[in-house]
Amino acid sequence: MIRTRDGSGSSTSLVDGRCRMSHPFSIAPIFLSLLLAVFLPGLSGAQYSLPIEPDEETRLEEIYDHETSMVMFLYSLKGTEEVDYVVGRKVWEHQRSVYGNPVYYLEPYPLFYWWNHKMWNDPEQDGVNGNELVYQEDVDFDATRYKPCLFNGQRC
Repeated sequence: MIRTRDGSGSSTSLVDGRCRMSHPFSIAPIFLSLLLAVFLPGLSGAQYSLPIEPDEETRLEEIYDHETSMVMFLYSLKGTEEVDYVVGRKVWEHQRSVYGNPVYYLEPYPLFYWWNHKMWNDPEQDGVNGNELVYQEDVDFDATRYKPCLFNGQRC
């Protein structure tokens, strides 16, 4: 309801001797809704498709990165020997067992995911649940960064 100069309810009001029509609602929420409808679908979860971390059966390799203090788990979602999914977990602590093998104490959920030519960041480290952010696009995981050598023509 619009109030006139005299305080009575009306759909029009007189201001400075002119008749002005007022809308019963603001145009700003409508404009904002239209903007969100146009720009939000590309950012929303509708196109979100990062798969959850696979089971150990599809794990191909584990790599410890001393530089970042992370353990990378390399997976093959397709069941081939080709790496197509990688997660990186932060290491709390590492030590050697009595047999000399490395023992790593890790975060329960990954900090980074590499999948479908994208690197995803999960700052909450709470697993794949939709709050992950695309950190970098058009990037592939390069395992040769961690194992650059060849021994007798075979990868180390």
